[in-house]
Amino acid sequence: MLFACVLIPRFGLIAAAGGRRELLRRPVALAPGPGEPQVIGDVSGPAEAFGITPGMRLAEALARCPGLALIPPDPQRADEEWERLLARLEAMGAAVEPGLVAGEAFFGLDGLRGVLGEPRHALERVRHGLGRSVRLGAGPTRLCALAAARSFRPRRGGGTIPVVGERSTRRYLAPLPIGLLRHRLGDEWTGARLTDTLERLGVRTLGELAELPDSAVADRFGEPGLQALRLARGIEPPLRPRTPPEELREEIDLPDAASGQHLERALELLLDRLLASPARRGRSLRRLRLEARLASGGGWRIETALRSASADRERLLLALRPKLASLPAPAARLGLRALELGDPAPEQIALTPDDRTRRRGRLAEAVRQARAAAGRGAVLRVLDVDPGSALPERKATLTPFEPPEP
Repeated sequence: MLFACVLIPRFGLIAAAGGRRELLRRPVALAPGPGEPQVIGDVSGPAEAFGITPGMRLAEALARCPGLALIPPDPQRADEEWERLLARLEAMGAAVEPGLVAGEAFFGLDGLRGVLGEPRHALERVRHGLGRSVRLGAGPTRLCALAAARSFRPRRGGGTIPVVGERSTRRYLAPLPIGLLRHRLGDEWTGARLTDTLERLGVRTLGELAELPDSAVADRFGEPGLQALRLARGIEPPLRPRTPPEELREEIDLPDAASGQHLERALELLLDRLLASPARRGRSLRRLRLEARLASGGGWRIETALRSASADRERLLLALRPKLASLPAPAARLGLRALELGDPAPEQIALTPDDRTRRRGRLAEAVRQARAAAGRGAVLRVLDVDPGSALPERKATLTPFEPPEP
């Protein structure tokens, strides 16, 4: 099995900068997110020249470079751009496994021989399809492919894309620094703690780690240590391709200084649209993400998971409304995305249905038939937004009507 790695360094910083790519020529870094620890994210090349690294305390970074510019993170834009890139890669026929950090993905090359040709030719075609600035590399393990992609410099005319042979795994990994495992152990904190401890003990390369006995590593570091030992020896599980997500998302532009009741009404409108979306196909919702594009720049997002999947409007609003209090600044746009769907709501037939149940069933069937004939906007209800407003268009709006469950 030959793995290929697609790598875009500083992806979060590039996404937050948007079209302002000239910012990356200066010392800049991603600012801490709202409510997160005061550590910086991705940093530009000029910032690295001052000794600033991702995960460094904000005060220390500013002490090393007083002119360091901070860019608010925009996780929503980063997710959207990364999803578009993964979709383009899957359109070429690749079965993609997203990496543990943003801007990193893996796919198998063996299954693409009939579509894209031999490994080097396939990688060149992938690079042409994704953009010339993307770094690519291949090897018999994910770690080899990642190290090969890191060594590739597309802008410096680095020649052919590096491909590590299947018999050269241990020899290729041996001289690489132990810090390569920092983001490879699932939890960044666990990886950073383990690699820092190994460096203090004098283990600085993957080759030195691979020579340690299993019992000693297990006794000192437990399962994370054994996982790092397997990676250093070139032992990894098979590829786990993702299932391409279905696009089930709604968003709305907000008026100036929208807050309180306006935000709640916007959330209700988004939820009604999401529940009425044909892409839902009657399935329940298990995990949702509330997203916002802040008026001051940057983005915000927060997730909520239900104990059991549901399509009940009131229950979903009870789970989502408290999340609005975490919004750090006025928002210019609000979005709601379904991250995980459940099975369709089961129909439990009562032995002796009462009149109320019959009416609800007939109403739900009528709404379904109307939408099937005229679209999702066939049945609407009036949602009061700002009854005291002097502008008629702000007093109320129309939202898709979702009939109560029988």
